[in-house]
Amino acid sequence: MNYHLVLVTKYRHKCINNNLSSSLYQIILNICSLWKVTLNQFNHDKDHIHLLLEFTPNIGPDKFINNLKTVSFRLLRKKYSTYLYKYYWKPYFWSRSYCLISTGGASIDIIKKYIQNQNK
Repeated sequence: MNYHLVLVTKYRHKCINNNLSSSLYQIILNICSLWKVTLNQFNHDKDHIHLLLEFTPNIGPDKFINNLKTVSFRLLRKKYSTYLYKYYWKPYFWSRSYCLISTGGASIDIIKKYIQNQNK
């Protein structure tokens, strides 16, 4: 099953720069590998990221997303603590909410193009 996932930074702070995004991409790839989830597309804007993910039926997207948000922030905080402290003085990075859309109604190519055109 394919899903389009959007994660937004807490308070929509515009803190995702290219360096942080590169690290975030690698972190997400590692987490996806551990969960046996395929990351088909990744892009970001300054206050959110877009992921196109492919899950097997035995993986609960909610558990994966909670783990992704927790682990990614923990690792980002280790590497970018000084930078992130400008935006977050408490241990937050992601908003509590997220947007998860199944891609059954649109072709994967259309969704990939949409994600690629983010941040333009």
